[in-house]
Amino acid sequence: MKQTDFVDIVMPFKDKVFRLAKRLLVSREEAEDATQEILLKLWKNRKKISDYKNVEAFSMTMTKNFCLDRLKSKQAQNLKIVHSNYTDNNSSLQTQVEAKDSVNWISLIMEDLPEQQKIIVQLRDIEEYDYAEIAKMLDMNETAIRVNLSRARKTIREKLTNTHQHGIK
Repeated sequence: MKQTDFVDIVMPFKDKVFRLAKRLLVSREEAEDATQEILLKLWKNRKKISDYKNVEAFSMTMTKNFCLDRLKSKQAQNLKIVHSNYTDNNSSLQTQVEAKDSVNWISLIMEDLPEQQKIIVQLRDIEEYDYAEIAKMLDMNETAIRVNLSRARKTIREKLTNTHQHGIK
């Protein structure tokens, strides 16, 4: 496989690899390092790339595994999720502040979700993969993906509603 073929195959989804890495790791730098490692691994195995039915799904699985390994390592004990990809340039300042606050609350709430639910929310709601692709990436049943996503969304919704109502019901 030539370099141009590799670039044509891998570059269209490198941003998705980065976003998943950023969701699972703390900082932009950690996510960039993870993305670079994944791309390097793909490059080293470029002769085998044509054997995979879906290189993008394989890359996302590699990213998930790499990031989880990083989180489990001793040097990553101080990592936490910080993520925001929401910007709306046409809204009022108050709306922008409220939206940013909501995104921050959702990020904080997501930190408390089980690891699997975090990954599923990231892949489905942020990266917009379908259930079959997520099931393949995570080696899970589609029904289990739907159940975990439903539970994660319910938890996020309940905690966010509680936060916005200042704990008053």
